[in-house]
Amino acid sequence: MTATPVGGSLPVYRWRLAPDGLATRRQLRAMGLRPGGQDVAAEVQRPRRKRGPLVAYLYRIDRAKPVRPMTPGRWSALARANRARRICPTCRRDAGYVIPAALGACVPCADSN
Repeated sequence: MTATPVGGSLPVYRWRLAPDGLATRRQLRAMGLRPGGQDVAAEVQRPRRKRGPLVAYLYRIDRAKPVRPMTPGRWSALARANRARRICPTCRRDAGYVIPAALGACVPCADSN
């Protein structure tokens, strides 16, 4: 399968037909890699019935860099951010779960409104 150039810049592949050596961000992460500042090498299009194709960007595996390790500072910042998502803005209590954006408050506060 040959690539179809779009706009003359990036090759576009159909779903599941991308060549070896290219991967999406999620695939790179599963391999313990990150794009590392490289440009997008190609696109893969997944057909969708209603809203047009879904596009995923592909990166070259040989240019990818290893994922940076988590430092103690990053772990604590992540813990603080997750803790803040559990605090109800109405009653200021820890809900014990991440408060859904659709509710905007813990379930008891959302039900009382």
